[in-house]
Amino acid sequence: MLQFMFQQPEKAPTGMYAEVDLLLEKFASQMATRSGGTDENKEKWTKFEIWTLGLRASLHELYASHYAAQYFREKITLSTIKEMDAEQKLDYARYVYFDKNGFIRVFSLLDKLGTFLNELLELKTERIKAHFSYFTVLRTMRERQVHVKLTKPLNEIKEQSKEPTHRLRKRRNTETHYMNSEMHDDLIQRTRMYGQELMLENVDQQMDDLSVGLDLAMQSIKLTFEYAQELLHRK
Repeated sequence: MLQFMFQQPEKAPTGMYAEVDLLLEKFASQMATRSGGTDENKEKWTKFEIWTLGLRASLHELYASHYAAQYFREKITLSTIKEMDAEQKLDYARYVYFDKNGFIRVFSLLDKLGTFLNELLELKTERIKAHFSYFTVLRTMRERQVHVKLTKPLNEIKEQSKEPTHRLRKRRNTETHYMNSEMHDDLIQRTRMYGQELMLENVDQQMDDLSVGLDLAMQSIKLTFEYAQELLHRK
């Protein structure tokens, strides 16, 4: 979606991203064809259609943010801002922008998926916690031991990405509630390295973490909507 910014030709989606994108498009189309019948059913299927299209749009945005962050990450060759010229500082600022946009969108997308799951499986998580996250929904599924065929692989993916997800969540919370996440790293360095030149944050680890976040989101969506397809065929 953002290739035009870099004077690159638009490329057709490939790999997991293409597979998940097609799955969401297909499910939304199925929901649109089911929107007849009673008013209650019409409202239900229309809601699933709109939510699925919203998830698809969010996936596009996350993928684009990851793409752009990686593009500008590759332009960062120096370890301190002081060493950079004006153009390099601009590339760094653009990396920070898209990286930040990416890790915020990881959790935004997952929470949309949690809302979809809660409704699809009729979990009523809102009775336990009014404002719940994807991880709250997953915990509810585990504790109730329901839909094990879906719960087990979703939980396995979550556990496999536990450490990177924890770092992403910490940065998201810092950015949302306290200060700019990149400035938090400066604060830590200034309290530990008084008088020394501040180094850039670990941008390689940040990109790796964002890649894990994107993969977690895509795999979780894939599993959820494949299971949703199975549920539809039973009805």
